[in-house]
Amino acid sequence: MHRFKLLPKAAFAAAAVLLAAATPALAETVAIVNARIMTAGPQGTIENGTVVIRDGRIDSVSSGSRTPNGARIIDARGGVVTPGFFATGSELGAVEVGALGNDLGVTNPDVSAAFDVQYGLDPSSTLLPVARWGGITRAVVFPESQGGGDGSEHRDDGQADFAGSGPESLSHALFAGQAAVIQLGDGTDLLVRPKVGMVIPFGRAGARIAGGARGAEIVALKALFADVRDYARNRDAVRRGNYREMSLSMADLEALVPVVEGRMPIIAQANKEADIRGLLRLAREEGLKLIIEGGAEAWRVAPELAAARVPVILNPLTDLPASFEQINATMENAARLERAGVVVAFENSDNGSHRARETRYDAGNAVANGMSYEGALKAITINPATIFGVADRSGSLEAGKDADVVVWTGDPFEPLSQPTAVFIRGQQQPMTSRAQELRDRYRNLNTQYPPAYQAN
Repeated sequence: MHRFKLLPKAAFAAAAVLLAAATPALAETVAIVNARIMTAGPQGTIENGTVVIRDGRIDSVSSGSRTPNGARIIDARGGVVTPGFFATGSELGAVEVGALGNDLGVTNPDVSAAFDVQYGLDPSSTLLPVARWGGITRAVVFPESQGGGDGSEHRDDGQADFAGSGPESLSHALFAGQAAVIQLGDGTDLLVRPKVGMVIPFGRAGARIAGGARGAEIVALKALFADVRDYARNRDAVRRGNYREMSLSMADLEALVPVVEGRMPIIAQANKEADIRGLLRLAREEGLKLIIEGGAEAWRVAPELAAARVPVILNPLTDLPASFEQINATMENAARLERAGVVVAFENSDNGSHRARETRYDAGNAVANGMSYEGALKAITINPATIFGVADRSGSLEAGKDADVVVWTGDPFEPLSQPTAVFIRGQQQPMTSRAQELRDRYRNLNTQYPPAYQAN
């Protein structure tokens, strides 16, 4: 028989205090008033409204300034409130400085499609607070392909060496691995949703891996997808070793099953018009869910992309023929795709890590080159959330969603506007970063420093 000893009332009271201290943000109600609210959702823009945050979620978004009793009031003073922004195609959480490398690429022939970026995330990265200063509250982290890239200006133009170059099969190198959605809140748990897409390099980079010709990559992928389907039908026999030899490791085959079943999209890195057309055909023939990343010449295929409901992730500043895959690059790319009805999301020119805070400037440049303001806002909020399956939780200011909310002094696309408060999942984030701490430490040259910092 178990005997339970009752704790004194004082112990219960102490426990209650500790519990309250452990979850202050979830117990808090915050009302942001006197704001121009750009919801990026069905309500559009509310000229003078209030956002109420309760228990980590958005409780209400409404016009006027009615607030619940006991709420902590933040007066936006006529400023702007937006959803938190997405850094798409990012390295945030997996990269720090060049000398340390990153956790986004593998050269193991047994782990390619199975590589999952979620396991290398670093919540203590000093880049996360800097990104928050640009209103970034979530990121979509992509693995790096062994072939270097697709020829876009922030990649390697397909010239990088990769492991395994030689007479042996490089089939595994066609897959960079699986992307993940993360949140940038101050804490230890970055992961929001893993396995949101399989990154595959196409164009010059993919052709180089496949043997030199673009068509060779398509043929190789079709053969690999056939293997994956065969594996899915005969898992037990393959695992027992009573089946034919497969071209990929069992881990990679298993990782690709959701791809061939149309449950996990392929994130196809491609810029050239011909490559994008080839990808549309591949997706139709294989029953694949497709996302185009790069897309410098995507505007030339806009009607077909819209008809196939294929979204495009692009850098709106790409306008130079940096390679033969970008001859028709233009800063009107996003505007032309928007007019055709293509869902567009923006990625930053350096993979959205060290300069992720500039994402809002990129969106402003898209507006300057013909995209609608609302379209540019959606390209860094609700569109990436929709593309990667987290729109039920983030991407717009709607009741019930996670409270990723940013208060700005003015138009967030204007460089002089600054965030005055950033909430992620209802928790107000510290407005400091390592860069600011270093600035403050060394701004006064008359300060007494430790001996190692003193000149001889």
